[in-house]
Amino acid sequence: MKIEEYISSLPESIITGEEIQIQDDSIRDVFRLAGLGKDDVFYHLGCGAGNGIEIALKEFGVRKAVGIDSDVDKILQTEEIAKLENSEFRCQNILESDLSDASVILFWFSDTGIIESMLEKFMKLKNCRIVTIFDPLPGFLPSKVDFPYLMFQTPLKKAKSLKEQLIAIFETECIDFSTAWEHAERYTKAIGSPDAGNDRFLTILQTLLIWINAKNLGLSCTDEIPTPIKSYMEIMQNFFGIEVKHLIK
Repeated sequence: MKIEEYISSLPESIITGEEIQIQDDSIRDVFRLAGLGKDDVFYHLGCGAGNGIEIALKEFGVRKAVGIDSDVDKILQTEEIAKLENSEFRCQNILESDLSDASVILFWFSDTGIIESMLEKFMKLKNCRIVTIFDPLPGFLPSKVDFPYLMFQTPLKKAKSLKEQLIAIFETECIDFSTAWEHAERYTKAIGSPDAGNDRFLTILQTLLIWINAKNLGLSCTDEIPTPIKSYMEIMQNFFGIEVKHLIK
């Protein structure tokens, strides 16, 4: 099947990011990138069991921490954390949430409809740092990058092109196999479970997608398809039945 068919076959909760929880160390990395501190009002959109809220309050001493999740069961799991001073949890659709007092937002969703709708809300915020993971806010340049974490500062700065955005994210003028693999590994490490170890499948898939996107934008280091990229395309096709070569323009 083509990669698009594979992605569409995944459960909706995986596509939207609802069922993927960020590890505590990754949350700390996000907070360090954002410079989270005592004057901040932090919002975690899709907060799950509330680990991010607890870390923001106990370790980074924020003025207020708000967790929002539409899953009732997850919000119920936050009962103990909700007892912390200056914590708040909302069982709510993030599209309907008031974020007007936020100074730092952690936003990690893959659904394009959700991203586009939230972008309208983000553009109304003043002096707010919005951190995403792997996926940038469409059409805008990050102000700070520690891949796969991307920080966007409001008012958001428009990118002149996808090429300019990609250069800002990967901090290089061209992407070869090694660069694509390194960034894919960083992403896998950021979202993977420490107990599961390195998820080779995800790393290979992300490597291919990073390199292909770069190739299509004229940012690959060579016009030729690198031998490792060819090999991984064959692995995805032969062992997982997933075809990605058609994505190369």
